[in-house]
Amino acid sequence: MSILLRRSGDLSILGSYDYWLAVTGTSVGLDAEKKLPALAHRLEAAFESIRPLWWELGRKMAADPSAQTAHAPTGGVYGSDFGLMLAWVRIAQDLIDDSGRYLIVCDDPWLFRQIAALSGTDAGAPPNLFKSAARLFLRGYFARLSVAAKSLRAWVKLRHYRRVFSRGEPTLLVYGHPASDGDTKDAYFGNLMVEFPHIRRLLHVDCPVVRAVELSSGGRTASLHAWGGFWDALGLVFEFWSPRADLKSGAHGWLVRRAAAHENGGGGPAMVRWQASCQRRWLKSARPARVIWPWENFAWERALCRDARDLGIATAGYQHTVIGPHQLNYSVATNPDGEASLPNTIIANGPAYARELIDWKIPKDKIVIGGSLRIRDGLGRGFDPDGPVFVPLSAQLAAARQQLKAARLLAQAGHHVRVKEHPMYPLAFDETDRLKRTAQGIGDGEVYSGVLFTTGASGLEAVLAGVPAFRLLLEDRICVNILPCTIDVPTVTTDQVVGALAMAGDRPVVDWAEIFATPDLELWRKLLSADIFNA
Repeated sequence: MSILLRRSGDLSILGSYDYWLAVTGTSVGLDAEKKLPALAHRLEAAFESIRPLWWELGRKMAADPSAQTAHAPTGGVYGSDFGLMLAWVRIAQDLIDDSGRYLIVCDDPWLFRQIAALSGTDAGAPPNLFKSAARLFLRGYFARLSVAAKSLRAWVKLRHYRRVFSRGEPTLLVYGHPASDGDTKDAYFGNLMVEFPHIRRLLHVDCPVVRAVELSSGGRTASLHAWGGFWDALGLVFEFWSPRADLKSGAHGWLVRRAAAHENGGGGPAMVRWQASCQRRWLKSARPARVIWPWENFAWERALCRDARDLGIATAGYQHTVIGPHQLNYSVATNPDGEASLPNTIIANGPAYARELIDWKIPKDKIVIGGSLRIRDGLGRGFDPDGPVFVPLSAQLAAARQQLKAARLLAQAGHHVRVKEHPMYPLAFDETDRLKRTAQGIGDGEVYSGVLFTTGASGLEAVLAGVPAFRLLLEDRICVNILPCTIDVPTVTTDQVVGALAMAGDRPVVDWAEIFATPDLELWRKLLSADIFNA
């Protein structure tokens, strides 16, 4: 029938409605009995339904030159909440098409206006747009100033490391992961630097200067900052995404405007531009025989592929991590130039994910299976019905906080709980007798009775170890599902956690070899030595 759309400060005169929901985490004090049931599950279903739409809009947005530093055009769910906004609009449309009358409370000025444009919406006064836009504009300006200053400083401090590279050397381009060390171990590529001592390692610009110096101690690693330029760094102050007029006035125009305002409200576009300019200078200077990196099809990677192809340099992207139905960035659907922005070769870590890449239109003849260098076999024997519950915290801090809330509920219900912080995004918390911090993961020693996860690979590791796994859903954001389409685990909300673990059913039985493959060192030898690419 219709929906009532109101700000949280405009709820005094509403009339009758059947249920209410608050979007984007808006806090309200309405009757809990009339809250829309199963909102977290509805949100995930809506997000999955808008997949083709985000791909379509992403491809259109990515065609703009200024969008080459943005996350929303790539379908990157970790870097952009554009898909989440599309999901809220889809929920609103579904409620309009229903027979009831619903109240939607929304304090986001762009999303409010997008929902208000739907036929069947009774909208009140919208939130102030100018104030939000001005705040993001100013924050973005100072964020870009900060990025420019830090980039200049990093260039000055690290540029002498360029001597590490000679022309024509195969190179691993990686992030500065805390589990990596100077010259023998890399968190993304395992022991390949030991197996192949002729290769070099290059660090992404998001690696801090101090950490870059530590990782360069072995004499085979340098930071991309070393190939920066003075004027390129100064130009970062003016780096922002400006969508075309037709996109800002189109059917989803308010959400396109919102995505640009939020991305321009931080230092992200400037960081991507600095990465792209540094790697372009490095390619021209070092002329590596080939470059291999943890591939996720983000904007800077697309730029790397295009620049390398222009220079005749071979590229290979390693699908190093787990992907699933929510990581839309892995599809070629948002690449305006199609395969031209893909690596020459894509190295899958196993058969399950190779199939998923093919299903998402990555050309089959580009894919080889190099095996898993991060998630190992032998995770079995990890179940103990009397053991603690393992809660590996998400890299998304808002999701991690909800996991901690659920962990405390489990501890209060009598469960022993082990909480593992994300190595790159730690979150402090107070321990209790039943709620303890751990540095160990699944298969590292302690055995568990269950695993409560949101994002990341721990849920899959639990399934492979035969431990009951539960994926926590939230009412205000998407918890990125990385499980292969052949594996399904129960989903729970915070108020369902205690009961779900108490009623855990049969343990999952999944063969590791169905998902991953053992590292194929002969293939890696070919990738890092003989020229098997079509550059």
